[in-house]
This record gives sequence, C-alpha cells and structure tokens, in this order.
Amino acid sequence: MPKFLHIADIHLGFDRYDTPERTKDFFRALQTVLERYAIEEGVDFVAIAGDLFEHRNIKPATLNQAQVCLQALKDANIPVLAIEGNHDNRPYGTRTSWLKYLSEWNLLKLLEPNEGGEVENRLLPWNDATRAGGYIDLPCGVRVVGSSWYGATAPRAIELLANAIEALPPGPDYTVLLFHHGLEGQIARYAGALRYSELLPLQAAGVDYLALGHIHKNYTAEGWVFNPGSLEANNVEESRFKRGAYLVDLSPQGIDAQLKTDYFQRPVVRVELVAKGQESLDELTQLAIDRAIAAAAQYEDDPAPILELKITGQVGFDRLDLDTRRLQESIQSASQALVVLIKYEVEDVAYQTPLNEGQNRVEIEQTIFEDMLAAHRDYKRRAPELARGLSDLKDRQLAGVDETELYSLVETLLDLPSAVTAPPTQAAADG
Repeated sequence: MPKFLHIADIHLGFDRYDTPERTKDFFRALQTVLERYAIEEGVDFVAIAGDLFEHRNIKPATLNQAQVCLQALKDANIPVLAIEGNHDNRPYGTRTSWLKYLSEWNLLKLLEPNEGGEVENRLLPWNDATRAGGYIDLPCGVRVVGSSWYGATAPRAIELLANAIEALPPGPDYTVLLFHHGLEGQIARYAGALRYSELLPLQAAGVDYLALGHIHKNYTAEGWVFNPGSLEANNVEESRFKRGAYLVDLSPQGIDAQLKTDYFQRPVVRVELVAKGQESLDELTQLAIDRAIAAAAQYEDDPAPILELKITGQVGFDRLDLDTRRLQESIQSASQALVVLIKYEVEDVAYQTPLNEGQNRVEIEQTIFEDMLAAHRDYKRRAPELARGLSDLKDRQLAGVDETELYSLVETLLDLPSAVTAPPTQAAADG
C-alpha cells in the first residue's frame, strides 16, 4: 500500500522580523517534519507542492538548509518529487532556477510539463539522464504528475493538463498531481482562486489525489483535494490557521490523509489591552508590560514566542506620548520573546472627567477646560491653573475688554516671552 508525505509552502529563507532565529525556524520545521513523518515512517516518496524557497534568488545558507534536508531523504532512499510555486519559479525568459539546480544534483526530481508541446508530448516521462520530465511512475504503484505556476491562466492550464493526463499510456493504480494554486472560499481577500468545478476535469482524467499548495491554511475538498498549509506561519495573522503535513496512505478502500502538526513550530501569542481612558501614561505602560510578560510566561517550556500586543480603546493623554518603540524594547527584554510586535490603535478621550449631577455652568466649564488641557502634552501639568485662566479670558472677552489686554493676559498665563504681542492694528497694517 503506497504511503507518501505531502508538504507545501516551506519558504526556506524567510527573512521578515529581522532576526536570524526566525529564518532558521523554517529550516527547523522542514527538518523535523521530514525526520518524523518521512524517514521514521518509511514513506515511499515525498511530494513538495511548490514554494520550497521564499525567494527566487537565495542566500548560500538557505541553499545549504535545503541540501541538508534533501540529502537526509536521499540517504534514506526516499525520492523527492517537486514543482515550482510562485515564490521560487524561474523568472520569465530564464532557463534555470534553484529547484532546477537541486534536481540536476539528484536531490529531487523537478516535474515540469512541456508547455509548448502537443497533447501527446506535453507530459513526458521522467528521464534520469537528462534530469527532466513531466511525470514519473514509481515502483510503489503511484504515478506522480507535475505542473507549473500558472497564476491567472490556471483554469485553461487545468484543461490542457487533463487532456495530457488522459493521453498518457496506462500506468500504476494511483495518480497524484502536484498543483500550486488556491481554492476559493478558503481565505478572505484572495483574488484569482479556483472554483471547485474548475478542478473536475482533473478528476475525470484520472487524478486520485490532487496535492495543492499556495494557501497557507489546511483544507480539503470532496475527499480527493488536499492542501496541507504552510509548515510555519509567515505572519501573526496566519498563526490562527491550522497547518501541517499530510501523511497519506492510498488503498483500494480510499485515501487516508492524516494532517501531522507535531513538529517544530514557533509559538505565537496575541494579547489585547483595552485602555479605559482613566489610566495615566505610566500606568498604561506598566499594564502593557505586565500583560505581555504573563502571556509569554505560558510558553516558558517552549521556544521563545512571537508576541503581538494590541492596545485599543481610549487614552486620557496625548496618544503620541506613548513611545511604542521603547515599549517594544521593554517587553522584549522582560518577556524574552523572540519578536515583539506592537499595534497601537487608541483614540484620545475628549472629556475624561465625568460631570457630576448638580454642577453649575462655571463648574462644568472648568471641568471641560481642564480635560482639554490635560490631553495636551505641553499644558497638562498646569491644567487646573490654565483652566481658570481660560474662564477668566472668556469672561473678559464677552465683557468687551480690549484685544491688547486679552493678549497680555494670554502672555501672562503661558509665560510667553515679551516678543509675543497683540496683533497689529488696522492703522499699522495700512502702513
């Protein structure tokens, strides 16, 4: 009974968050998956459905990571069959890629259709001498067919692939097709996804197991379409998706595809702190640090987590007074998180002091002035004094006091230098 491992979207060389440890996570994920579910399980082959690499152009260390993993499979006599995804496909007009390089060095077999050929020549059998071919018949009784990255032309490519598969000579009992594209309805804001009905020509052509990649979330469809998701989360949002690797048994009774998730994955913890508008800057900062430390402490026996702190609600101070960079550094130092991300999405409180029943007009006015001044970083320390001054200024203006005297009062209130004077009179302006 054939057994294989289906993985996709490995993204070796991932380089976001500016930390080498995070880049190594993607290597650790691949290495532990292959050790536990390919080598220890003794599978007949490993299928990689696109995006082995994060970039088309990779660093030497990234190539070395791929070689280490693939060599371990070669030493265990487990063939690796792969296709290119949108991240690692060769640029238009070029003849090679790093996947092609690995294929030429006999570390994997890159299965590629002959896109320009006639239907009978579109899928050529794998040739070990030329290191090229569109499909391969394995001794375990499985025919594995490759494809390319088609993007928006995927519906038409499916029709051509289905015709080419039907034109192949009789082969093993099972046919597996590697295809890098997403199915609609799986994630939001994904344009160009395929409708399920557009896959049906492949099933009619004899594909028993459609091995998908591209979407970083695990899903299946109708018992023959399988997408394992990425091995590791590429961002915090993706951490909520179920993902893994499919360990697949094929038998006359059907397909038994088990999603395996017990391998190295960096923990991701997301924390939200809702400000009530009553906290001082120092109090809110300490609350944020305490909340983040408590959340990270849940993973003290695991690798250091990626921690996202989201601060929402309202603040009773100038929102720009909170130094998010400094807060990020404080949390990272105190929590020992690998990466700390801060989302600061608060609004300033217009009036933070509740009005008491029975207050008269003067008291209400004083309260409002104090709140407005307390929200300003330059005036908050003198808010009560300045609020009284504003009330006095308003009363004098309503009483018709001369503008020169009013500006003199403002100058006194704000301790402005003597250079600040009243506005010029009309006579002075006329020169």
